[in-house]
Amino acid sequence: MTIIPEMPSGAQTVIGATLACLMLGVLQSAGQASAAAVITTDVRAGLHDDRTRIVLDLSRSVDVRLFTLASPYRVVVDLPETAWQLPSQPLPGDIGILRTMRYALHQPGQSRLVIETSAPPSIREGFYLVGGVGKPYRFVLEIAATDLASFARRSGQTTVIAANARAGPTAPAALPKTVATKPENRMPAGPRKPPAPKRPAKRVVVIDAGHGGADPGAIGRSGVYEKDITLAFSRVMKTVIEASGRYRVHLVRDRDVYIPLRERIARARRANADLFISLHADSIRNPATRGLSVYTLSEKASDREAALLAEKENKADIVAGMDFNNEPPEVANILIDLAQRESMNESARFANILIGGATRVTKVLRNTHRFAGFVVLKAPDVPSVLVELGFLSNRTDEKKLQSRTYRQKFAEAALRSLDDYFAGIQQAHTH
Repeated sequence: MTIIPEMPSGAQTVIGATLACLMLGVLQSAGQASAAAVITTDVRAGLHDDRTRIVLDLSRSVDVRLFTLASPYRVVVDLPETAWQLPSQPLPGDIGILRTMRYALHQPGQSRLVIETSAPPSIREGFYLVGGVGKPYRFVLEIAATDLASFARRSGQTTVIAANARAGPTAPAALPKTVATKPENRMPAGPRKPPAPKRPAKRVVVIDAGHGGADPGAIGRSGVYEKDITLAFSRVMKTVIEASGRYRVHLVRDRDVYIPLRERIARARRANADLFISLHADSIRNPATRGLSVYTLSEKASDREAALLAEKENKADIVAGMDFNNEPPEVANILIDLAQRESMNESARFANILIGGATRVTKVLRNTHRFAGFVVLKAPDVPSVLVELGFLSNRTDEKKLQSRTYRQKFAEAALRSLDDYFAGIQQAHTH
């Protein structure tokens, strides 16, 4: 097995491959069989320990080229021109990390199989099993989920499985150049049961009480400071959420101190946060405006009010950035793009769940889910939301935000929202 550092034509080839994948879906006709270099008679998939195993039955062994791409996550399998004479049944799907599969003639002399996955994939093993007389060659590909950093480092790189490669182990960290021989009975008769699930570790939630110290934030009609309101809410939320036994909660600040915005993000990342919640309570000129809202990241604010609010909040610090000094520029760009895309989607999902929970305990603004360029939402690898608990410029909201009873109710609603959010993640992973 040989690693080729880059695809033959560099970045343009990767881009071309991405565009070509969008065009897949037109199946080869049976009349191509005579001209094809190889015939594929079956495609199967199953679970093998923590990996998803995909098997192609081929008329003979051929060199296979593999690489991974993002948006969506997928593994691309390039073969010599192939006649697909498959059983009349759907291609495998929703098995382990595998979501869907599709194939087509990519270009004259080359066929392509595209394997879409539910998470960033890594190519863990590839080899041939040689059948007996009259039996097909079986090309075995094993893939597994990996972290975004590892995926970014290898994305676009081509792995070649030689036609004479036989079964052998592949270390998770790298694919070896040579493959040792293993017995024919390595291939299981059918899909194996997945390993018994381990007891999940507690999810980490980081709660950021906005403002603090010399920065009081908004000032209420009665003179109450936003920094005190947000700190009080964060403490109650920590108590309620941790009492469930399902979460570890870190407070960005647990006392009246000023913390720069970039440091708030850094603390969440150091805590390995699964979710970041920033708490605020605004004040505006119109005293009649009241209600809760939830913001997620957008470089273009959803409305003028959101833009003004983001501009005001961001004056406390410069735009956040991440340190990728140890990464090559191309890896950093891929990593940031992938992580940002994924975290923004997850942020929006949690925002909608939290809004549903908050609606049961308080009044919310119209268009409750809003978008703005808040600095504290810019950690690219941590789903993040900013909650405007209410308006200190409104008497009703101000009184409610100082109520211990309401803080308890809101914290309980937040706990239910966390449970729903992480249950959705677990369900997605098990499917």
